[in-house]
Amino acid sequence: MTSSAGAADPWAARLHVVSGKGGTGKTTVAAALALALASRGRRTLLVEVEGRQGIAQVFDTAPLPYEERRIAVAPGGGEVRALAVDAEAALLEYFEMFYKLGVAGRTLRKMGAIEFATTLAPGLRDVLLTGKVKETVSRRENGRPVYDAVVLDAPPTGRLVTFLDVTRAMAELARTGPIHSQAEGVVELLHSDRTMVHLVTLLEDLPVTETLDAVRELQAADLRVGSIVVNRVREQWLPDRSVASAAHGRVDAGRIHTGLATAGLDLPPEVIDGLVAETVEHAVRVAAEVAAGDRLTRESGDIARLELPQLLGGVDLGALYELAEHLCEQGVRR
Repeated sequence: MTSSAGAADPWAARLHVVSGKGGTGKTTVAAALALALASRGRRTLLVEVEGRQGIAQVFDTAPLPYEERRIAVAPGGGEVRALAVDAEAALLEYFEMFYKLGVAGRTLRKMGAIEFATTLAPGLRDVLLTGKVKETVSRRENGRPVYDAVVLDAPPTGRLVTFLDVTRAMAELARTGPIHSQAEGVVELLHSDRTMVHLVTLLEDLPVTETLDAVRELQAADLRVGSIVVNRVREQWLPDRSVASAAHGRVDAGRIHTGLATAGLDLPPEVIDGLVAETVEHAVRVAAEVAAGDRLTRESGDIARLELPQLLGGVDLGALYELAEHLCEQGVRR
């Protein structure tokens, strides 16, 4: 398998799309990535489109309105702003932008016509969401981009390609007019080197399988994969040479007892048995993670791979800064 990113530097992109199987921590990784890209005085925008208010949760702040709001200061004086995109509000913007229907659009909203339209054509909702993301990437002020980078906390990998490519179908349906031009602009952005998709996984069989499937689907759709982020990497306590035997239950309880006694710890047999059981369990997990990691390396080709550690005590704002620092140390800089 080869990387669709080619020789392009993934961190030179303007739009960074973050996705992953549910439960892998994609929102946390998107937040840490936004902080990393905002270091050294940069400004990034962190966008969510699923209506979960996940960004507000990881930054421990109030639910985000449909407006861009500063939520964090990055190292070096940069800043991260956040936006929770609402499909109805985005449609009203389209009405006003392309057809000058501000008052009429608000009337349609009161009538429930917007909800009816997005329900009748489910793809329309994704068109509106990706269109708003494109607008934030393209927006300029005094001749320069308002944001140095935009990070999109995207839907899970299971529907990622459908979400990103739905606008191409809209561009083919609406062959003239402002909506066609807008749709073409979205397609051009998403299929260029200015957009990179980063996939979040855990070193477990199902997330790795879904990640590799997503890589193939993205490449087939001519969407560029920037990196694979292995999240929640846990520390290995055993030396490599001991993992295989311990995973098969070959742990010398007598040797453990002797070693602890030498250190001044004379523990009862039941405690030693508990330590042995924990050692075997740890070795089994390590062996499985090593196998998953080897498969990921073997089948993902030359796609950049980053790792983030398992943090004790959950994720708070301090943890996000720690994760951002890990990303910067691995070369993530705008």
